[in-house]
Amino acid sequence: MPEARRSPAADSRLLVALDTPASVLAWSAVDDAVMGGLSSSQLLFAAAGHADFTGSVSLANNGGFASVRTAPDDYSAPGARTFRLAVRGDGRRYKLNLRTDDAYDGPSYQAVFSPPAGEWSEIVLAIADFTARHRGRPVDAPPLDPARMRRVGLMIADRQAGSFKLSIRWLRAEAPGSL
Repeated sequence: MPEARRSPAADSRLLVALDTPASVLAWSAVDDAVMGGLSSSQLLFAAAGHADFTGSVSLANNGGFASVRTAPDDYSAPGARTFRLAVRGDGRRYKLNLRTDDAYDGPSYQAVFSPPAGEWSEIVLAIADFTARHRGRPVDAPPLDPARMRRVGLMIADRQAGSFKLSIRWLRAEAPGSL
């Protein structure tokens, strides 16, 4: 399970801040509807100054996942060893998805996290926590290279049917030394 502590020796680079209405505009939903499922999701700005990844997961029609992700951009963080998210959960498991290319479909690097329900916390995910996956299955790929990151995403999957809500303030890359 990822640690939820702060390393004072780590330098930090803000990759994503979801603190303004404009900050959610580069995100779009990619749900199981792309393969006939009935799940749906969205990333919405909340007036309290964060974003909510919200929706519903349906297992009908062989569905079972909902996700949002950014448009391709430069999210590179050479030297990063961990990623830190400020989130408020709902008791469910989520995945942080990182992609190293601009393709619509293909492998992504995923790490699972389970933030406490109803309270803000910081989740730390190590580079080693990320595994390459494509359409829910592991794939043979080199380890995640944080210097090549092009997309950031959030996902709920693993047969967790029903409504969900994950609030997020920001995502940072951290490294011992300068980023």
